[in-house]
Amino acid sequence: MLQQTFEELERALVENNDACIDSAKAIVEVVCQIILQELDSPSNPVRPAEALPTFGAWMSAAVRALKLGDIRHNGFQKLVSQHRKLTDSLGELRNDAGTASHGREGFLQRLSAHHHRAAVLSADAIVTFLHQAYLEAELDLVRTREPYERFDHLHGLIDAHVSLQAEIDEEGFLTVDVTLPFGDILPLRVEASRLLYQLDRDAYVEALNASRGAPAPVAEQVGEQGEQ
Repeated sequence: MLQQTFEELERALVENNDACIDSAKAIVEVVCQIILQELDSPSNPVRPAEALPTFGAWMSAAVRALKLGDIRHNGFQKLVSQHRKLTDSLGELRNDAGTASHGREGFLQRLSAHHHRAAVLSADAIVTFLHQAYLEAELDLVRTREPYERFDHLHGLIDAHVSLQAEIDEEGFLTVDVTLPFGDILPLRVEASRLLYQLDRDAYVEALNASRGAPAPVAEQVGEQGEQ
C-alpha cells in the first residue's frame, strides 16, 4: 500500500494534480500505522480507538508508540510539537484542497505548484522524522515483522557464541541442537516444507512441483498394503 501510494504521489506531482495532497497525507498515515503495528503494546495500546481516526490522531499515536514524549528535554519537546503542528497543517490543507478522497472541489480551481510542493515537503519532513526515531526504537523481536537483515548487529553476537549440531531423524525431519554459551541446549525439529517455506520460497515451489505426481514414499506404500 505504501509503495502504491508513493507512486500515485509521484505521478500526481509530475502532472501538477491536486491529488498529490491526498497522497502526501495518505503516506504519513500509512507510515504511522506501520509504526503502530510494530511498536504498539498489546497490554497498553496507544492506537486510536476511533473507527475513523483523524490525521493528527495517527501522528500523536505514533509519537507515543515511539516514546518520544519520554525524552525530558525542552528543545526536543518543541521539535516534536512543531512536527505535530506540521501534521495538522498538512491535514487542513488536504481537507480544504484535496479532491481525491473527499470528492470536493478545491478552494482554488487549481492549486499552484508551490502549494503541491509544500504538501509533499511537509510529508517528507514528517516521515523522515518518524523513520529516524523508528530506526532507533527497540523492537519486540518475538512480534516484529522486520526482515532478518534489519538485525545484523544482533546476528553477529549470536553467531559468535552459539553453535549448531544437525542430523536427520527417523521420520526424515531435520533436528538441530542449538548449544548456548553456557552449555544449555535448545532442540529444534523442522519439516522439509517448513524449512523451505521460511528460508527459500523459490526452492519451496520447486520442491512442491517436483513432489506432485511423484511415487509415494516406501513407508506410506507399506501402510496402504497392510490396510488391504
